[in-house]
Amino acid sequence: MKGNATIVKGRRMRQYFTNFFTKISKDIYVRNAWKKLLKNNMKEAMFYEKLENNRIRCKLCRHRCIIQPNSFGICHVRKNINGKLYSLVYDKIIARHIDPIEKKPLFHFLPGTDTYSIATVGCNFKCDFCQNWTISQISKEGKIIGERVTPEEIVEDAIRNNCLSISYTYTEPTIFYELTYDTSRIAKEKGLRNIYVTNGYIEEEPLKEISKYLDAANIDLKSFDEKFYKKICGADLDEVLESIKNYKKNGIWIEITTLIIPGFNDDEEQLRSIAEFIKSLGSYIPWHVTRFHPDYKMLNVNPTPIETLRKAQRIGYEVGLRFVYMGNVLEGENTYCPKCKELLIERYGFSILKYNLKDGRCPNCNEKIEGIWK
Repeated sequence: MKGNATIVKGRRMRQYFTNFFTKISKDIYVRNAWKKLLKNNMKEAMFYEKLENNRIRCKLCRHRCIIQPNSFGICHVRKNINGKLYSLVYDKIIARHIDPIEKKPLFHFLPGTDTYSIATVGCNFKCDFCQNWTISQISKEGKIIGERVTPEEIVEDAIRNNCLSISYTYTEPTIFYELTYDTSRIAKEKGLRNIYVTNGYIEEEPLKEISKYLDAANIDLKSFDEKFYKKICGADLDEVLESIKNYKKNGIWIEITTLIIPGFNDDEEQLRSIAEFIKSLGSYIPWHVTRFHPDYKMLNVNPTPIETLRKAQRIGYEVGLRFVYMGNVLEGENTYCPKCKELLIERYGFSILKYNLKDGRCPNCNEKIEGIWK
């Protein structure tokens, strides 16, 4: 009887842990994390300043957190331990997938290729509309989880899966900077490109440091209203604008995305201001105006009407942008020659149906089409 009782108990324990890890996997979309939940394996952070009384000023993002001993920055993945700042997510990825590069979205960077996409938990924003809130906000509940992986393993897996690039995405790559830095350096040595999909809140010095390995970025410009950024995102608009300028200054290919939310950032004045800001950096920079769907704390807001996206696209072209794309809808996603209107790239969702560029130029009128095409 005692032996049978032990077997039953063992089965119950196995079933308990199976159910527990299965629930985590379903709730936070983590691939195989149930196999490798770990104790914290911390790495000393880059870019911080030691202050009096074991306090620290983090100099990675534009929040510039002053962190008390045994406390976290606003991202909740960087911790002050005995006067040193540590990253808690250096070797813990919460998601990795192979995506079409168009999903980032990047339309003028290696079109038609796959990108190896990774993320850790955490974010330095608190956007009420975040579509990945189950992983971006979980660190603020004190949960640092993920699958143990090294930069070398990430690069090897990307190559094994025939990806031409690695994207640091889904959450905010700035907050897992040390992992992106080490991975991107190795990836560059192996001939891979590196991509940030970002909220644009990184400080100037760390951006300059990683720019030697970083090839492209899709940057969110969520609004042109300071109150929106303060209330909805917990950030500062001017800091985002300055960061976007720095990406361009450092020679990184950039494309801008604005998720258009009905009643919040869809008025013509804001859309025109965003388009004019982008044009001030370069009329060739692609602007993606994408459809909102209800999520996280904005479940009571309706999806963006298609007509609103068409309005934003029209405004972008009126201001003088050369490439304005609609997103999360199956229209307004083709690339046309700005000069002769020849169809250059025909897209359907994340797929390319036709590719007519010749050495980065329009085959009809020889107009140069800005981008990184190979």
